[in-house]
Amino acid sequence: MEPNFKEGDYLIVDELSYRIREPKRGEVIVFRYPNDISQRYIKRIIGLPAETVEIKDGKVYITKDLKTQIIDENYLPKDLLTIGSIKTTLDDNDYFVLGDNRNASSDSRSWGILPRRDIIGKVFLRAFPVSSLNFIKNPNYQF
Repeated sequence: MEPNFKEGDYLIVDELSYRIREPKRGEVIVFRYPNDISQRYIKRIIGLPAETVEIKDGKVYITKDLKTQIIDENYLPKDLLTIGSIKTTLDDNDYFVLGDNRNASSDSRSWGILPRRDIIGKVFLRAFPVSSLNFIKNPNYQF
């Protein structure tokens, strides 16, 4: 993530924003891993409630209101393919998350959807190591 978070990174997580608004596509979040809520994961939101997410031919497709388009993930290397073949429709409180390090990520492709209740907050800042200090920006998807 961003390009990748590593063990030992110190992150500032905004736990308040999602109390007044819903998570948005492209945001990097911290959440309780649904299969073991004692673990915390960091992933990027790709699919939102009531959307259909499909991965095929190395690309991610989102269907919303009967309109389908490929997500432009310009934060990833141009030659990186999203491995897998999956099609899932999200319920009203479900999210689909992927890691930016797609070839080594345990994400919604392997363990399924992320319930809204498991989201802790949005990663706001990488504060340590100092050489990697930066605000975490969200892509501007055109959808």
